[in-house]
Amino acid sequence: MSSRLVVVADQSKARIFTVDDPHGPLQQVDELEHPEARKREQELTSDRPGRSFDSSGQGRHAMGTSVEPKKEEAIRFAKQVAGYLQAAHHEGRFNRLLLVAGPPLLGLLRDRLKSLSGVKVTEIEKNLGQYNALEIRKHLPDRL
Repeated sequence: MSSRLVVVADQSKARIFTVDDPHGPLQQVDELEHPEARKREQELTSDRPGRSFDSSGQGRHAMGTSVEPKKEEAIRFAKQVAGYLQAAHHEGRFNRLLLVAGPPLLGLLRDRLKSLSGVKVTEIEKNLGQYNALEIRKHLPDRL
């Protein structure tokens, strides 16, 4: 198996590629999908937030959530992608990783991949998820 892995991700899909030659084409080996990320925020919440009483007096108010539903889905997907990469690393499938994603997702992935020891990680902050493998390769460095 190739020692270079390229992950191109957006909020709802991550495509995993290998590169046999540092100057060669991308070869897709896997794809992870997270369809919940494409849902509208009101589709992610079941109903209105619960109600709470004030600690003193008769006041009641809606309870807020600590994380917005869209952000929560992005965190779940980042955990899913990181879990896949940690398992692939444990199996010895790569020792070089190129992460290509938009800034919000890239930050979430970075936080979850700190445990990959002995892996050279390169990051590119670009949203390339809508492109095919040939177009993605044109946006990457000549040598991977």
